[in-house]
Amino acid sequence: MVSSPHEAMHRIFQEYPDLFSRLSEVLGVRFAPPTSVTILPTDVTETRPLERRLDTLLRLETEDDEPLLLAVEAQGKKDPAKPASWAYYASYLLTKYRLQPMLLVVCQDRATAEWAAREVRFGPRQWPLLTLRPLVAGPHNMPVITDPAEVRKDLAVATLSAITHATHPKVEAILKAMTHVLRDTPTALVNPIVELIAQGMGQNPAAELWRKLVAVDLSFYKSYISEEIRDEGRAEGRAEGRVAGRAEDILDAFEVRGIDVPEAVRERITTCQDAETLRRWHRRAVIAASAEEIFADE
Repeated sequence: MVSSPHEAMHRIFQEYPDLFSRLSEVLGVRFAPPTSVTILPTDVTETRPLERRLDTLLRLETEDDEPLLLAVEAQGKKDPAKPASWAYYASYLLTKYRLQPMLLVVCQDRATAEWAAREVRFGPRQWPLLTLRPLVAGPHNMPVITDPAEVRKDLAVATLSAITHATHPKVEAILKAMTHVLRDTPTALVNPIVELIAQGMGQNPAAELWRKLVAVDLSFYKSYISEEIRDEGRAEGRAEGRVAGRAEDILDAFEVRGIDVPEAVRERITTCQDAETLRRWHRRAVIAASAEEIFADE
């Protein structure tokens, strides 16, 4: 099991592509809800051998405004070189896609979040050429959600809030509120949340707390990730269980959304043995208009 907070802080926007518009309200900036979302390649490598890669890149479309490119960066610590990289990303995306870029930085550390939120100007002090102003989500401005009723209002925002507060003194109450709501949440929606929070807790003490809560409060819950959390020592058969679980998650997502799955599509999903391919199809299944769309460009 990958247990990287870095992954969780940006991958949640792939699992819940419409999260940004709701999160922006929490952060005090309004962006219209998207009418459609496209997950784009994150490779921003130049032709010369210098690789540059974003964490997550989404194209958001709304009813009222022009399409928006959302770059999500998970930042674990202060890095003096990052502002220049972020400015490069914004310029590159604007040039490549001819759409306005937006940068969201997600942090678990308050000092890092406040550093990332600073306005950075590039150019001579007499005439600054560019100004970088990321939108930042972190423990300094994300709500501490310990009330199950608040969790139930928006599971995606609550999940991101739990991840950004992995070291908060009230993290136990935060995680208990999550499992309380997940008890009666459809399995297809529970799967990514359990995995993202497990990743987001990283090596913090809250990671073991989350494992225990999943084992006790979600004892009914069966999936590849819950089995890993309950018993990390069971290595045999784990790979097969992970693949089978991902295939079931895709089909469950279609069922919850009321989307018909042709037999040919079902067979392709259930016979696929590549876990990363299934993960990619699962992310697409959350927003696809038809079952066949998860195979786009493949």
